[in-house]
Amino acid sequence: MGYRTKTYIAGDWDSSKQEIEKLKEWNEKEHLALEFLDAHEKTQARDGSLNCSIKKSLKTRLDITKKFILIVGNSTNNTRSGSCQYCDNYSKYIQACLKGYSTNFKSYIDYECSYASTEQLDIIVLYCSVNIQKNLCPDSIKSIGIHIPMYYYLNGKKYWNYKKIKKAICN
Repeated sequence: MGYRTKTYIAGDWDSSKQEIEKLKEWNEKEHLALEFLDAHEKTQARDGSLNCSIKKSLKTRLDITKKFILIVGNSTNNTRSGSCQYCDNYSKYIQACLKGYSTNFKSYIDYECSYASTEQLDIIVLYCSVNIQKNLCPDSIKSIGIHIPMYYYLNGKKYWNYKKIKKAICN
């Protein structure tokens, strides 16, 4: 395994897409000084691939990751995408993969969070809210790492919490 120098961003793309894209946007703008090396540039995981193939690609990315960022939205803890039971090649009748692969019933998010916890990566949990809502966070990282809301209110207006996010990521 190589050096761990990358930053891995995980989240439910259906409900947290705006927040994930905002982090990537901030990273690309030189004048904002939010800098991280994106682990997602290492390998590609195609949506049409088998869940086990995608998890293998995720592991390749996670193996070079130093900082793990999870974006938590309202449905993060309920996302089941990636579980073998939803794969076309999983047979409920024989309770096995028809292609002979080992089965894993963790969602992609649960898989990523468990890996980050087990490997003791620097964990940053960002909530798509003005509050920290740990009940929406996967159990494996609920009580570890840094937890920060991505927004704050000032005079009744909602703003991005850039300074706190930058401090968590860049330290």
